[in-house]
Amino acid sequence: MRFMSSAFLCTSLLLGGGTAGAADNVPAYIGKYVSTPQDTRAINKVIEDFQTAIKTRDRKLLSTLVLNSNILFDSPMSPDDIAYVRDKHDVTFDGLRAGGYGDFARLVGTSKVAIEEKFYNVKITQDGNVAWVMFDYEFVREGKTQNYGIETWQMMKVGDEQWKIASVMWTMNRL
Repeated sequence: MRFMSSAFLCTSLLLGGGTAGAADNVPAYIGKYVSTPQDTRAINKVIEDFQTAIKTRDRKLLSTLVLNSNILFDSPMSPDDIAYVRDKHDVTFDGLRAGGYGDFARLVGTSKVAIEEKFYNVKITQDGNVAWVMFDYEFVREGKTQNYGIETWQMMKVGDEQWKIASVMWTMNRL
């Protein structure tokens, strides 16, 4: 129940409802994040290495960028597709496919054709040891865009001061 109340409050604040969202009531520290130029460079390096790993089909490089091989890594299915799977096959299906990062890493490492993911409008938001990366992307295979959408990463700085990708989710619009 606490989650529901928090979710309602957050939604109200985002949509401008209630007095809590009024500009004169927002504490001065809201919207101020702990970020350093070194961390921004390190996060950008992860972004660059991710694209390089795909383009060069370097599965090992890709593995150095993620927290572990069990991270959330998926493009959730639409509500209609989830309903179909629940109706026909599995009443507990949540819209996330099994395989995630492992399947993607296999695709990168075994592709016989040129593949690439291009990023546009990259936005990094960092606060201390946590960061969010959001961008528009297109996935290109043999020089032709296969799909595009929005991709988001959650990242964290691990004990050795390196930034790692903790989760990846994206929309997928096919061409």
